[in-house]
Amino acid sequence: MSDTFSPRTLGILGGGQLAQMLALAAIPLGVRVVALEPDPQAGARLCAEHLCVPYTDPAGLARLAKCDAVTLEFENVPLEALDFLEGRVPVRPGRGLLAHSKHRAREKEGLRAAGAGTADFAVIEAESDLAGALAQLGGQGILKTSELGYDGKGQRRVQSDAELRAAWDDLGRVPCVLEGLVPFTREVSLGVARTASGNLAFGPLVENVHRDGILRTSVYTGGDQRAEAQAREIARAVAEAWGLEGLMTLEFFELPGGELLVNEVAPRVHNSGHLTQDGGGVSQFAAQVRAVLGLPLQGWKPPLPTAMVNVVGVDGLDGQALEPDWGAIDALPGTQIHLYHKAHRQGRKLGHVNLTAPDAETLRSRLAELERLIP
Repeated sequence: MSDTFSPRTLGILGGGQLAQMLALAAIPLGVRVVALEPDPQAGARLCAEHLCVPYTDPAGLARLAKCDAVTLEFENVPLEALDFLEGRVPVRPGRGLLAHSKHRAREKEGLRAAGAGTADFAVIEAESDLAGALAQLGGQGILKTSELGYDGKGQRRVQSDAELRAAWDDLGRVPCVLEGLVPFTREVSLGVARTASGNLAFGPLVENVHRDGILRTSVYTGGDQRAEAQAREIARAVAEAWGLEGLMTLEFFELPGGELLVNEVAPRVHNSGHLTQDGGGVSQFAAQVRAVLGLPLQGWKPPLPTAMVNVVGVDGLDGQALEPDWGAIDALPGTQIHLYHKAHRQGRKLGHVNLTAPDAETLRSRLAELERLIP
């Protein structure tokens, strides 16, 4: 076997559904995966060596350090784990990029330094920061914790100084970012991968719709070439300014005039990119594996129009779980079901369904039918 595809081992910090899908994408490339995840029911245990220990466990981290490289499933990794691995094994993305992406204030400052536009914002770290902050942003905004918030968690919409103060108290008076409201027309996202040697590749520009703060649908039709070109240039600038090694995903607000503002950055594969699994080309998961290990890199835009619907735990009025109509979903042309082997819980991501079609019109018609089948 050539050196390009000689046997390798990839370590992953985290063992949930993203690690599971990364491992499944790594196996055909001859790559073995070791996932460090304290949850004994981690989804990655089904297709990877599972180190069921705390993220800071020295023996577990020493096992990861024997891999060819380590990547991340999520950004809230304890910095002690990265300190242990530093100098022992390449971690991609690395600590420097993680320092930007896991902290909203540093993220926005880093984006602006790279030339990317963001919503106007104010940093709230002490009670004295509250006075006048909302007025500077037009009188209304969204208060977000600087760390740990995701899927709508750690956020409060505020429209007065009293609401701002109450929201900060409710969020535990932790460091926050107050963002001004953005009059966007839609939300889109795009992934970028970069190897340690500087080779770049991009994913598709995906249109996203959220429900209750959680991603509901993602759609790619290939018809947004102008917006995609703009998103690529922003992603390129950020990737190079931040020294990306691996893959990251940028979420954007699109303004009425077409300008894109970066909303958030994830230093990894992203929920909106799951549709690349079944669109007929390379998946975002294979792209991250390739970028982290320095394998030949290529873009992962699907050749076919494709969409994704998240399957999220929903309880009925009687408290019982509402199940999707799996039989009808499976019979709908172009569907592929992906389940995460997780127990039901209200608001929890349990899986997703990808949908492909020969053209955009057919895709949107079938997507409307698919959405009716998923609570």
